[in-house]
Amino acid sequence: MKLRTIYTILALVALAACTKDRTVEFGTNRREVNVGAIGGREIIRVAADQEWIASTDKPWITVSPANGRGSTQCTFIIDSALTAEPRSGVVRIQNVATKQYTDISVSQEGFPYAIEVEESNIEVANYETYGNRWFDVKVRSNVDFTVDIPGNSSWLQCENYNLRLDRGVRPREVTLRFNWDINTSPRERLASVNFKPKKSGITLDHQDILSVTQEAAEPIVENTRQGDSVALLCISRSLNMLAQWDASESMDMWDNVVLWKEGMKGYTEDKKGRVRSAQFTLFFSKEALPFEVRYLTAAEELYFFGNANTFLLSLSTGDDIAALTQLKRLTIGAYGLTELPQSFTALKNLEHLDIGSNNFMSVPEILTPENFPKLRTLIMNANQRHTIYDLSNTVKTDVGGFIEEKEFPKRLLKWNQLDTLILSVNYLHGSLPDFLDDDSVPTWTKEEVEAVDSLPSILIGKKKVLPTTKMFAVNYNRLSGTLPDWLLYHPALDIWAPYSFIFNQEGKTTDGVSAGFSNEPVSLDYYYELYPTKHKPVGEDEVTDSIK
Repeated sequence: MKLRTIYTILALVALAACTKDRTVEFGTNRREVNVGAIGGREIIRVAADQEWIASTDKPWITVSPANGRGSTQCTFIIDSALTAEPRSGVVRIQNVATKQYTDISVSQEGFPYAIEVEESNIEVANYETYGNRWFDVKVRSNVDFTVDIPGNSSWLQCENYNLRLDRGVRPREVTLRFNWDINTSPRERLASVNFKPKKSGITLDHQDILSVTQEAAEPIVENTRQGDSVALLCISRSLNMLAQWDASESMDMWDNVVLWKEGMKGYTEDKKGRVRSAQFTLFFSKEALPFEVRYLTAAEELYFFGNANTFLLSLSTGDDIAALTQLKRLTIGAYGLTELPQSFTALKNLEHLDIGSNNFMSVPEILTPENFPKLRTLIMNANQRHTIYDLSNTVKTDVGGFIEEKEFPKRLLKWNQLDTLILSVNYLHGSLPDFLDDDSVPTWTKEEVEAVDSLPSILIGKKKVLPTTKMFAVNYNRLSGTLPDWLLYHPALDIWAPYSFIFNQEGKTTDGVSAGFSNEPVSLDYYYELYPTKHKPVGEDEVTDSIK
């Protein structure tokens, strides 16, 4: 037994000696590494019995650990690619003592140019309140692009965006906001949005298309009582009226709505129960008149007044109101208007138009007797966006009040069929025209004056301006100069209450000229001497109330 034990010990000693003398062959388990464009980590096994070191001249490759002693595992960390082209590098693992080394090649694919949409199919409603008609889309791309919306899809718009590609063509995500308009059509509509590279010569490996589908508009039965009620509810909803009508009640019970009934002037059987007039007040809108207004085809009068933050707005009426060619009376006041579209001239039957308390910079060009042959009342007062006493001492330019009119709008004074013209509380400047050199303005003839006992002979030869006008107001403008004879001797001057509605000016013009007329009469005694059949007001020379 002792002899066998001795032999065993000797064998173990010999085996240990052999193991100690054996060396590990230096090297790695891989000679190449291939990674995708997004980068990643690769494990490399290093075999060694001495110290070794890893090195590379490529900053996008990191080796961890970068040195060691004996066999171990290394991790190659490959950064995300920065270009569309492939790139390559080499990692050298070297024995420090023997200088023996192994090179491992690293190859990385480039990012192909691509534009990807996270959600490529979007559905939107036909209506949503103002400020809520939008949706966001996330786009991932490594090339700057433009958003191409087909011309027949103008109801869809994309806001400005910023795709930051400051680190090469590595794909980045950007959120695009799209705004959409109300669908007024009973048909669904579709927009196919393309994303195109801004730079030419770029070929996309992948390109998504965004499809946007909008549902059809709510059906409104035209020329019916039911259609009128739906239209009123839709209009009040779109305007965000403070007090809206109760859809559960009959339209006969709705405030500020008058329906056609037998016996009314202009009544016909097909109008029975339909809307004759409606008022929309105290609302909040940043858009043109709602499109549903076009369905009120039996209305003779519509009244819109009282938009919130009116002085901040620059709106148009839109084209839908022009469909109501039967309208006789229309008020769109304190709405925020700065223009009337050309389509507005379709309202040939208008007799009364009030567009006061808006923000007009100039008198709309379409307001002519040719375009509105039946108009008798034109009210455009209080169009001051900001109240500025001295226009020569302000940096503000967008102040409304017809400030852009170079002189008094003469064409309005030639609108002879008007019985009411109100232009009070604006920034009209210059003098009232005398028309002495204007042959298009007729003069009072001897025959006309002698045919009416109440007309004085002093009128003969004087300009015949606004002969049938019963109300003329231009107070609280910036008018100056001399008062023309056609006004001082006008047959209606007394009922115009000139000390309240004409002579009373204020402030200074943009040129620093103080408003006010140089020949304002002290009283109207001269006038009553010329018109003995007229009676001077008892107790007061003039009415003191003014229009604002």
